Amino acid sequence: MRPGPFTNQGADAELDMKTTIFHSRRGGVRAGLAAAAIAVSAVLPNAHAGAPAAAAATPVATAESTYRSECSGCHLAYPPALLPAASWQRVMAGLAQHYGSNASLDAPTTRQLTLWLAANAGTGRRAQAAPPEDRITRSAWFVHEHAELQPAVWRRPAVKSPSHCSACHAAAERGSFDEHDGRVPR
Repeated sequence: MRPGPFTNQGADAELDMKTTIFHSRRGGVRAGLAAAAIAVSAVLPNAHAGAPAAAAATPVATAESTYRSECSGCHLAYPPALLPAASWQRVMAGLAQHYGSNASLDAPTTRQLTLWLAANAGTGRRAQAAPPEDRITRSAWFVHEHAELQPAVWRRPAVKSPSHCSACHAAAERGSFDEHDGRVPR
């Protein structure tokens, strides 16, 4: 399967820092996947070898499709590489109070998505440390990239908030945040 913008598979996947942020040039993907698997097994008791883990055997396309359908009903299904695995584990563990909303899912779906998010989580410079409150919009990378925007921009009716990526980035749903293709609405 060819890696898509929402997967972090393939050590030789290209990383274009200006368009998509989901692949590693330096082969850090394998190490990141191993670390994610270890971290997930510590959090999810059934995620270790030999345990019934249907979610771990779920094809990537199915997990990605489930992620998109479950999460995009309320917000952009953010690319997993925007956060480190530990952040995704906390986000998924706190779905009952997901940034002020109850986004609870059944246990098998939660397990499937937690494993998929951890396996595709950021492993590079942009996801080195968990941002405050595990908010993508508070990550060092996001703050740096948007530093030139005045606070009033986030309050514009067409923008709404920093988490509304598609307001400025038309290709955000495809995982592209190229600043040259972005346009801040008036």
